[in-house]
Amino acid sequence: MKRGNASLLAMAALAGALLWQSGAPAQTAAPAESAAPTADNAVMLTVFLKHDQSRPLSELNAQLERQGFYKAFPPAGVEVVSWYIMMGIGQVVTLRLPASRLREVNRIIENNAWGAYRTEFYPTYDYKAVGIAAHDRAQ
Repeated sequence: MKRGNASLLAMAALAGALLWQSGAPAQTAAPAESAAPTADNAVMLTVFLKHDQSRPLSELNAQLERQGFYKAFPPAGVEVVSWYIMMGIGQVVTLRLPASRLREVNRIIENNAWGAYRTEFYPTYDYKAVGIAAHDRAQ
């Protein structure tokens, strides 16, 4: 299976699981900005913001400013776990948020980042403690 298809399949599975678990319809009202991630509702989302390398950085930054990207992203109450520049790619941002706010984050990216960035989304989770524990047991 191609990498792109695998990503789409993973996102579809995540969305289906979230909808099945919550019993909520696909289109719901935007959640309150005060909703915070908790142990039973948190998801992590890694977002690749890939620069349009055919345009100069100053032009991309001007477009992001016009579109209000940094004013809207990240939305209040969404935790930024990490935010890196990946040379040759663009920016890689990992967020922790309540599952109910996934649509809100997606819409902010669609409305405020597209044009300057091509985007990819990956549901992620923190494996550090598990991986280190497995390493320690193997010693």
